[in-house]
Amino acid sequence: MDLDRICGPDFSEIALKAALNQGQVDKLLSLIARIAQGDTHITLKNEADLHMALDNAAAELTPFTKHDITVYARPIWDWALDLLDNPLLAPHFIWDAQHVYKQNGTNFERLFSEPWTADRWWDIQSRLLADLNGAPLCFILYADKTKLSTHGTVKGYPVMGIGGGRVVGWLPIIEEEASEHGKLGFINFKRVVWHESFVKILLNLEQYSRTGYSYTCYDKIMRWLFPVILILSADYEEQCMMSLIHGVQCKHPCPVCLVPLNKLSDLSKTFTIRTVKDAQDALVVYRRSKTQGEELLKSLGLRAVENVLWLIKHSNPHDALSLDQLHTVHGSLGGKHLLEELKTIISNLRREEMESVKKQVAEFPRWRDLNHFATVIHITFTDGNKKRDLVLQSFYAALNALDCRGCPEGYRLLHVICSYLELDSLLGLDVHMEWTIAMIEDELLVFGATLKDYVDYVTDTSSMEGLKKDWNFPKAHLWKHAPRDIQMKGVARNYSTRPNEKLHSPLKTAYLLQSNGKDVAAQVLRIDHHKFATLLLQERLDTLDEQCRLEVLGNSAVDEDNDHAITFDGHVKLGSPQRPVSIQELENIHKHRYLRVNYENSVNWKQLTDHLRANPSFHGHPHFDCALIQLTADRTFFVQLILMFKCELPDIGAFQFALVQPYTASVVGGSCRIDRDLRLTRVKAVPRADSITIPLKSFI
Repeated sequence: MDLDRICGPDFSEIALKAALNQGQVDKLLSLIARIAQGDTHITLKNEADLHMALDNAAAELTPFTKHDITVYARPIWDWALDLLDNPLLAPHFIWDAQHVYKQNGTNFERLFSEPWTADRWWDIQSRLLADLNGAPLCFILYADKTKLSTHGTVKGYPVMGIGGGRVVGWLPIIEEEASEHGKLGFINFKRVVWHESFVKILLNLEQYSRTGYSYTCYDKIMRWLFPVILILSADYEEQCMMSLIHGVQCKHPCPVCLVPLNKLSDLSKTFTIRTVKDAQDALVVYRRSKTQGEELLKSLGLRAVENVLWLIKHSNPHDALSLDQLHTVHGSLGGKHLLEELKTIISNLRREEMESVKKQVAEFPRWRDLNHFATVIHITFTDGNKKRDLVLQSFYAALNALDCRGCPEGYRLLHVICSYLELDSLLGLDVHMEWTIAMIEDELLVFGATLKDYVDYVTDTSSMEGLKKDWNFPKAHLWKHAPRDIQMKGVARNYSTRPNEKLHSPLKTAYLLQSNGKDVAAQVLRIDHHKFATLLLQERLDTLDEQCRLEVLGNSAVDEDNDHAITFDGHVKLGSPQRPVSIQELENIHKHRYLRVNYENSVNWKQLTDHLRANPSFHGHPHFDCALIQLTADRTFFVQLILMFKCELPDIGAFQFALVQPYTASVVGGSCRIDRDLRLTRVKAVPRADSITIPLKSFI
């Protein structure tokens, strides 16, 4: 029987209606083939059987509980116990704080990376009773509203537990009627609802944060675990909710310190850090005298609401809140304010200069994980990742158009963006040393000084219209706390919202493709719960299969694993081979368009892989990467790839080479003013005819 001829049309119809992607289609066809061959059997007869099986599997996981104020909560304490009981995850828990040092040639210097290498974990564990073998059980929580429907009319408010990547709560969204807009009572009411809802997620944490919880860990050591909210990952709006400050226009709009509203852009000054005691004392005064209390709370920029995070010991919300690089830096300060300011200045240039900037952006070199754009002026995004890339490309594209004489506003703004990019690069490091933190502190002063110079010129001298004169907004200030965040909680990726926002995508998919639009939270959370139940089952099956495979292989297992490893020639590996050609005595010359280069990352000392291409049409565009090569023991320089090939010499062997265009030509006039002012290194390519052939092993 021809199964394809009989079932093909039905399968095609189902796949198209369900909008299955390539991977899903391949996996489903593979399953059908195994069933047809008798290798696999399926007992499910309909959707009801599937739901029953998923519900049975989900019973092993902590479920959601619906509360009277329509908040769904999976108490994070129970969720944490699920993780501790998972034999695949339990070995990877870190219990003790660490101070890690690296020898720099003369002395040892401390480094900061994961949360347990920073000060906050260390300080908390130091306060626990040593004779109890106490250890903090640290949580990272992320909360943010998201649009579930395409038009944004249906919203959700998930709370994520980072580490397991689970939805641990679904908070209510209080719709604001026109008659209540801006009213203090209604605004405070929304804060009360948020905190009374959030406390459902924190069930049992208050008690165990004080008494501890006796638990025998995977390493067979009994510890007293003390739950701690170590990090709160959120954008500024959510940080205001978590810290209960008034927000943008209050006297002190920073959730971490007491910087005045009119000093937000002044990064040269340091202000008092907020404390829980100050907030609690202000509420005591408020309960005794509403008039005096309101005045005191107003002076602190706080609302008259109890913060449920105060219930959890060692969980000061002002210490847990951290810099959100995605929204604060990329989405707002850089991608909104600096970029819009640059657009305004470019739009005031002569037409040919504007076209030059547009052309430079369109021709910006393409490389891995970089968004590309056709223009800079008439383009808008809400995605902070795209804004980050556009600021970077616009800076280099504008260098030739904005000089100190022809456009002093633009030239001063380039100084600001230069410092911004320097800071952004430093903040993105995966490992920080004490000296890199000092670099951030110094560069913050540079940014503040260049911004002040720009604002002073725009305010007092410039006649150009539409430029921003007031830069006293919270997101111009928040990265002032980046050095403190790194020292307290490790590098920025530990509290970044960038990976956390990606967790919204499965929830949106569940709403759009698997719900009927009614009782949205219950349906979406049930689907999410079932997905994790299937993952749990699959992990156990995969582990069992792997154990059986290793038992069969015995001592040959290690050798088999090595056979499947990608073979590199030294630290390089050619890919994307083209049709071979022959030239005289040379046989089988293979052109290649792709090269992988393994190298040691100088930031975290781990092996990483660079992906280089020399392709005349990669996704419809020419893609010829640049690279750094080691020509001799003491000479390195940049080159652009032209061609990569492998040739075989009879009776000798195979050799791998690249034809490259070196960037070693002398720059006429040497370093110019813009290079010195903007800390640029200028390189120039030699004529194409002077290209050289080098061994692939020369690539660093």
